[in-house]
Amino acid sequence: MREFSSFCNLAVECALKAGVIVRQGFGTKYAISQKPGVQNYVTEFDRAAESLIIETVRERYPDHGFLAEESGPSANWQEADVLWVIDPLDGTTNFAHHIPIFSTSIAVMRGGETLCGVIYQPMTQELFVAEKGRGAFLNDVPISVSSTSRFAGGIGATGFPRNMHENPLNCIDSFIHVLKLGTLMRNFGSSAINIAYVAAGKIDAYWAISLYAWDIAAGKLLVEEAGGRVSSYQGGPYEVLSNSPIVASNGLVHDELLSYLKPG
Repeated sequence: MREFSSFCNLAVECALKAGVIVRQGFGTKYAISQKPGVQNYVTEFDRAAESLIIETVRERYPDHGFLAEESGPSANWQEADVLWVIDPLDGTTNFAHHIPIFSTSIAVMRGGETLCGVIYQPMTQELFVAEKGRGAFLNDVPISVSSTSRFAGGIGATGFPRNMHENPLNCIDSFIHVLKLGTLMRNFGSSAINIAYVAAGKIDAYWAISLYAWDIAAGKLLVEEAGGRVSSYQGGPYEVLSNSPIVASNGLVHDELLSYLKPG
């Protein structure tokens, strides 16, 4: 395994350990709880994987902060020098319905900048790792975004918000418009996998209007280190902690895609 910084190596260690928990839990009997929102689930394996990650990090770095999907922000998350942004099981709906597509996503941030990001798909054992200024990798092999120059006729992914019936930012209309262009569309049911696949050149772009930092903190760095572009819907810089709409692409199709996503 390629050597990274101590933070990145620890993130990899945590993702792999969390992956064992969710992989062993997949397909077994477990309690499923409903969080606020339509089909917004959590299982004991989400919580167990998150606890393992946080406990493992705290053993080595007790002063670090955490922003995690299930337990929320730690008391020191805004003041801590280093912040760990964690989604222990991204794709719980897939997991709960026995669909083997889900992931663990971990990012390490300092001063608002993501230092490293790790996304692990335990069922396929795809391990995506990126470190600032050192590139992006899938199972220790360097990856890069696709070379597709037109999004019309390309392949993309998106996800829909839980209030889709309100058609926020005209997301339904934008999706239909893209489909009519002949673009192939996918939604893997895990935001982290969607964006990691952009970094790996498997798809050309991904966009979504309702995400949280733990969904995309690691993936944003992966795409950028793989040569792609991540922006807001207006085309400007994307702030990981903003919980705002995001567009990630190979860079070549970015402006074209943005033109299809204009609200109103």
